[in-house]
Amino acid sequence: MAEGNNLVVRKPCFGLPTGCPQCLSAYIYLKFAQIPFHLNFHLNNPHSDQIPYFEVGNCVAYNNEREGIIECLKKDIGVVDLDHGVSSLPDWISTKAILTTWLADALAYELWLGGEGSSAYSIYYSDLPWPLGKILYWKKAHWVKLKHGITDHNAEVKKEEIYERAKSGYDALSSCLGEQNYLFENRPSSLDAIFLAHGLVVLQALPESSILRIKFSEHTNLVRYVQQCKTQLIEAAPSPSSASQFHTDASSSASRSRSSSKPKSKPKREKTQEEKTFKRKAKYFVVAQLVAVVVFLTLMTSFDDAEVGLDDAYGGYDYDE
Repeated sequence: MAEGNNLVVRKPCFGLPTGCPQCLSAYIYLKFAQIPFHLNFHLNNPHSDQIPYFEVGNCVAYNNEREGIIECLKKDIGVVDLDHGVSSLPDWISTKAILTTWLADALAYELWLGGEGSSAYSIYYSDLPWPLGKILYWKKAHWVKLKHGITDHNAEVKKEEIYERAKSGYDALSSCLGEQNYLFENRPSSLDAIFLAHGLVVLQALPESSILRIKFSEHTNLVRYVQQCKTQLIEAAPSPSSASQFHTDASSSASRSRSSSKPKSKPKREKTQEEKTFKRKAKYFVVAQLVAVVVFLTLMTSFDDAEVGLDDAYGGYDYDE
């Protein structure tokens, strides 16, 4: 029964149930495990690192716990462990490293820094008020640059390094997959879910001119693999007994229902002085909030720059999300 099982993800876009790679990998894993669930879209805090999260009764597994949402599903929630019997294979660790480092870094670069970040903005921030969404996007893009040590002086060199590693990763995965339907022992695993989420976002969300998409498309068996997943898990009509119900949260649904019904027009009346004063104060409050956000992010950016300077002075440290 799907009642009580809720996967909370970022909103759908680009023809996908959710445009977020982490959310999509959790969605695919649950589909592989044949766990019925409802799909909820979290629109209020799209930048939260807790998303995606999975609710089962009173238990909740968050993405920022353990090693991510899939590990929480297996170890905390008790969802079927699809990796049993294959995680000890010789190529498992190296394949997981390719997926979670080289390919994850390349996709993050493409989403936030390539194509002027339009794909990332659509996935994460397009439902927020424009100034706030743009500020949060800029902050995340700045964080991605810091993580990879990208500056104005080395941007092209770093870009080539990221794409070269991605190409090597695709070559290795293409050899691993061959003509099979899955990466290991011809059955689904968590690495299949992670890779398929990556591939779907690359092919669906990135523009045709994207370097990463072009490099991915050079491997016909990887493209076939992703398209097969899309047909079987996303486009296929769900059966009534195991249907995953797609709906937004209550506030979003209420907002949509209100906007769909047009109230009858009423004669306009002159606003009272109190109403005018209240409206003016409300505008001032919104402006003050935006100014506070800008000041806060400016201070945080200054702190990040200072921290990078200290890192350079003492040998540097790795940035982990």
